[in-house]
Amino acid sequence: MKTFVKELYTSVAATVVLCAVVSGLYPVLIWGIGQVLFSHQANGSLVENNGQIVGSELLAQGFSGAKYFHPRPSAAGTGYDPLNSGGSNLGPTSQKLIDGIKANVAQYRQENGLSGDAVVPADAVTASGSGLDPHISLQNARIQVPRVAKERGFSEDVVRGEVSKATDNPLFGLGGEPGVNVLKVNLALDSLAPKGRLAEKKP
Repeated sequence: MKTFVKELYTSVAATVVLCAVVSGLYPVLIWGIGQVLFSHQANGSLVENNGQIVGSELLAQGFSGAKYFHPRPSAAGTGYDPLNSGGSNLGPTSQKLIDGIKANVAQYRQENGLSGDAVVPADAVTASGSGLDPHISLQNARIQVPRVAKERGFSEDVVRGEVSKATDNPLFGLGGEPGVNVLKVNLALDSLAPKGRLAEKKP
């Protein structure tokens, strides 16, 4: 009987100690390390504009104005919904998907003054798996440069410079292609042009 009580006491004590460590001390320790060493990332990589939080570097937003770089299409909720992340779940043989991509291609060519047979980057007309990819390809961004520059009254070199600053490269050059963060480049351009305020974007 004494052995049973001793083992029970040991089990209960071990459970209490482990719960305190795993559910209390460890999370607090990791939170503290994150706040000290990686505060920006630990708090959601939030982006501020004039002291106001306008988004996150990790989440796409919908920009439709001609003076803005446009993100990838989104199938998250009604579009760019961070609370309803996801893709369209349409298969490659889906006529709805095919028709949607064709419509996106035509719109992209029209918006950017391309010929009817111009090659369009895949990321410009297809949604990502999450619907919230904050980046577009360099090719996509370069095609949009003339339109954005014209609408803002900037030289294309100025706009390309901001695109370069907003380009994120893969860590150590591995794991993918460089991508242009749409929110960052649009905010940078807004800061250069008084007519290009972020509040004019359409979600």
